[in-house]
Amino acid sequence: MIAKFTKALFILRSQGLPALVRKVRGRLLEYAGRRRVYLAVSLEDVEEADWAERRRVPRPLKRRGTPNVIGWVVPPVGPGSGGHLNIFRFVRYLEEHGYTCRVYVYDPHKTQLPPQTAQVLHDHYAPMRATVLHDFSTVGECDALFATSWTTAYPVRNAKIEGGKFYFVQDFEPSFYPVGSESVLAENTYRFGLYGITAGGWLSKKLEHDYGMQCDHFEFGSDFGRYYYVNSGHRSKVFFYARPVTTRRGFELGVLALDRFHRAKPEYEINMAGWPVKGWQLPFPFVDHGSLPLDKLNDLYNSCAAALMLSLTNFSLLPLELLAAGCIPVINDGPNNRLVSDNPHLVFTRPTPRALSEALCQVVDQPNLPDVALRASQSVEPLSWDAAGAQLERIMLRVLGTEPPD
Repeated sequence: MIAKFTKALFILRSQGLPALVRKVRGRLLEYAGRRRVYLAVSLEDVEEADWAERRRVPRPLKRRGTPNVIGWVVPPVGPGSGGHLNIFRFVRYLEEHGYTCRVYVYDPHKTQLPPQTAQVLHDHYAPMRATVLHDFSTVGECDALFATSWTTAYPVRNAKIEGGKFYFVQDFEPSFYPVGSESVLAENTYRFGLYGITAGGWLSKKLEHDYGMQCDHFEFGSDFGRYYYVNSGHRSKVFFYARPVTTRRGFELGVLALDRFHRAKPEYEINMAGWPVKGWQLPFPFVDHGSLPLDKLNDLYNSCAAALMLSLTNFSLLPLELLAAGCIPVINDGPNNRLVSDNPHLVFTRPTPRALSEALCQVVDQPNLPDVALRASQSVEPLSWDAAGAQLERIMLRVLGTEPPD
């Protein structure tokens, strides 16, 4: 029994709750003698979506005037999801500019009941006016419908609507999986003919080049109302965005780099947040903040001189937020990051333990670090998520064939 509990805990920590649920579900069905194929998308939606029959969308809606009802199809909502946080940020922007938004939770296996969704939204996200639905009975009334993940691209592709269909792409999701059915099914969605609106330019270029997908992109903003510079004194800590359950965040690589950094700079306290890691046996002392509430992050960022922020697929939301607080991010170099932000205060380096560790040391060794921190914060102050929302709105209206409002 202890061995089974230990294995379950390992799966939870290393792969996350959805993987543990799938494992338990598979075991129960195996004991019952009736194992079934399980995917995060319904098998019926997969079978209906044949990307060989590419649909060029969306249709011009000039005959219907300016679009009013915008639908957003999202996967089940969990606390601390950066993807959902960003989706709802754009939903609120459109609501503030006169649109009616509906959020459809695509949950084919009914893993989250509507009251649970409502509770998570209430506890962890800023309020929206949007109606949140767990069925698609009113989806036909949408003037525009957005998929927000590869799993939701299937029901959006299959939806019978007259309005335009869009794909709000925040990351390259085939890379979330080992090569196999899920990676292929995720990759297929880029051939559905949905119009892509991507987070940053790297994804837009990649999807156009590799899949012939029609795309445009919005620029990342900085949430300066939440993250801002308040500490002009000495900073004796460093920060690591630690998510061992999210492989694209390079947890193991970060641990190796921080081990070298600790040996070189033992006086700096290493702080981790993003996912609980208290139970991990790491070769250096650290402070585990787990999944911090958003309103606690600015104080932590302001106490840190530098941050190790690994992003092995698309650029993360965190680097610009860290800069706003005067914390200098060290990031793995690559077009996935450089093509999204060329801010001069971001420190790009090779994704090796030695290079990452040396970059952290160089940041904290700067004699004028408080001045550097202040300039870093000022560099992102003009960036705005409202500007990103306006970009998305203009793209949507242009593609739908309507003129943007004055």
